[in-house]
Amino acid sequence: MPSGSSNRAGEAPGRAGETVLSQDPHAVREPRENNLERAIGHAVRERRKRLGITSADLAATTGLSPGMLSKIENGNISPSLTTLQLLARSLGMPITGFFRGYEEVRNAVFVKAGEGIELERRGTRAGHQYNLLGHIHENTSGVTVEPYLITLTTDSDVFPTFQHAGMELLYMLEGEVLYRHGDRHFHMQPGDSLFFDADAPHGPAELRVLPARYLSVIAYPNSGGAG
Repeated sequence: MPSGSSNRAGEAPGRAGETVLSQDPHAVREPRENNLERAIGHAVRERRKRLGITSADLAATTGLSPGMLSKIENGNISPSLTTLQLLARSLGMPITGFFRGYEEVRNAVFVKAGEGIELERRGTRAGHQYNLLGHIHENTSGVTVEPYLITLTTDSDVFPTFQHAGMELLYMLEGEVLYRHGDRHFHMQPGDSLFFDADAPHGPAELRVLPARYLSVIAYPNSGGAG
C-alpha cells in the first residue's frame, strides 16, 4: 500500500513521515458533574451529538421548545420526569442513562515504591518477579489495564512465554534483555520501549545484563482477560 494512503485507527493525516494522533491527551474535558442538572444536561447533549441529531431535530421530536432544550443541556433547569421520558424515547436510551455522569466514580491507585503486590502470573518461572502496581476493576473506559514492574534475576535458559488478549507496552528500566515477539527479537536496553499485540507469543528470550527490570502495561477489554 502506498505510503500515506491510509492511517491507522486513532491517527489523523499529517506531514510525510509524521504521525498525528486524533486524540489530544492534554485536552481538558468537562469535569465530573457535581450536580444533577448539569449531569442530565451533559448526558442529553453527548447522546444527541453521538447520534448526529441537531438541537432543532431533538426539540421537534420531543415537542420541547428549542429554548427549553438549551436550558436542559446547559444544566440551567431541572427537567420533570415526563420531560426525561420524552428525551429518553427520542434519544433511544434508558432514563437511568441521564444520571450516570452524576453517579460514576473515577478511581486512582497510588503505590509507594516497593509496595506493589508481588504475584505470580501464568507462565512465570523462579527468578521472574512480578509486582502489580495497581488495578481498577470497575472503570468508565471499558478497558482493563494491568501495570507491572518485572524484575528478572535468573540466568536460567527457561523463560516464560505469554500469549493473551489485548495490547502490551514494555519500557526497559535496567539491564538488557533480548525480547521475543512472534518470530522477531528485540534487544532492549534502558530507555527502550516495545508496544505490541499481545495475542502473539512473546516473552524474554535471553537475559543479557542482570538484574533486568522493565515496566509492563497490559490493556484488554473488560469482557476479556490477560493470561
